[in-house]
Amino acid sequence: MEQHRTRRGTVPLPPQTGRGGAGDARRGNGSVRAGRADPPRRPAPRLPKPARSPLSAPPPAVGRRMPNPRLTGLGTGLFAVLVMVTLGWLERLLLGASPTAQTAYGVLFLPVCVLCGLWVRRADLVAAPVVVPIAFAVGVLPLAKDGEGPGARLMALATALATQVGWLYGGTLLAALTVLVRRLVLVARRRRATARR
Repeated sequence: MEQHRTRRGTVPLPPQTGRGGAGDARRGNGSVRAGRADPPRRPAPRLPKPARSPLSAPPPAVGRRMPNPRLTGLGTGLFAVLVMVTLGWLERLLLGASPTAQTAYGVLFLPVCVLCGLWVRRADLVAAPVVVPIAFAVGVLPLAKDGEGPGARLMALATALATQVGWLYGGTLLAALTVLVRRLVLVARRRRATARR
């Protein structure tokens, strides 16, 4: 009877099944603990990024602000004619029909030829060297000396073209070289793209 008596408030221990009973019980407790699903962890709140000062900001790309239009052959011709006619009338108003005005006209013709070669689209590259001589001839009309009758005007135009033939050939050559360089770059890019495939 004394064996079955237990103290009040105490719980009897389960019988041990062997030497490995305690270890098995511990392993069982560990497995139960391991099997419990941990509560999901809350992500740590992200701190706001510090505002960049205007001095640390990267400088804007200059190439993006540069104009990069693509003109058709007709658009390139209209652009060249309008610019050269405007330059011819401005020089006529400022300097008159003088050799100085014609020389300034020839100098300004060179950057117009380069722009025509750069801005014409790829499908109409050949149009740039063709339209710039026409634009030069049309724009030089205001700089030709006035004469009586259409024959005298025609002779004045031929004289102005003859005296400015160096600028005419130089500008046409610049336009042709610009178009040629663009063509070579385009062919090289196509070959690189084909090689990568």
